[in-house]
Amino acid sequence: IGKEIEVKNAATVKYHLDQLKNKNLLKRPANMLGLEQFKESLIKSWEALINVPVLGTANCGAPLSIANELLEGYLRISPKLLPDSDQSHFFALKAEGNSMNMASINGQSIEDGDYVIVDNSKTDPQQVKYALSIIDGCANIKRVVLDSNNERITLVSEYTEEHNPIYIHKDDDFLINGSVVEVIKNPVISSQ
Repeated sequence: IGKEIEVKNAATVKYHLDQLKNKNLLKRPANMLGLEQFKESLIKSWEALINVPVLGTANCGAPLSIANELLEGYLRISPKLLPDSDQSHFFALKAEGNSMNMASINGQSIEDGDYVIVDNSKTDPQQVKYALSIIDGCANIKRVVLDSNNERITLVSEYTEEHNPIYIHKDDDFLINGSVVEVIKNPVISSQ
C-alpha cells in the first residue's frame, strides 16, 4: 500500500489504515484471515507435513547406483501426495538418468534429478507397474512387464529414445524393493 501511495514509512500507512477502520470506512471481509489467524494456519500446515526419508539414488537406465539405503535427508511433503495414510512404508530416492521420461505416474514423468516416492509394502511383481528393483545390488527404476510364458520379468524403459529392456530370470539376484507411487519434480529455481 505504501508503494502505491508513495509513502515509505510503514507506521504511517498503519496509522491511516487504523483511522479508516475507526471511522468504519474500512472493514475486513468476513472470509479474510487476520495476521494471527494466518500465522496459525501456516503453523498447522507446516505441522501437517510429513518427513519422507531420502535413501540415496536409483538409476533410470543401466543399473549402476549401489543400493545402499543410507539416509541422506528428508523431503517435507503433504500427506495428500501419498496414496495411503500409513506413511511408515514410504521412502524417496533421487532419480538419475532420463530413460523414464515418458513414464506416467499420476501424470508425471521421471526425469533426471526428480525424487520418486516408493511404497516398500508393494513388492509383488503382479501388483507393481513401476518398480524400484535391485539388480545385482544396484537400484533401478523401470516399468514391470510379466512374461509368465517364459518365466521372466522384463524391465522396460519408457523413453523418447530406444533403450534395451532388462530381462530377469526367476533365479537371478533380483528383487522388487517397492512400487513407485509418486514423483516429486526437481524444482527449477529462477535466479531472478
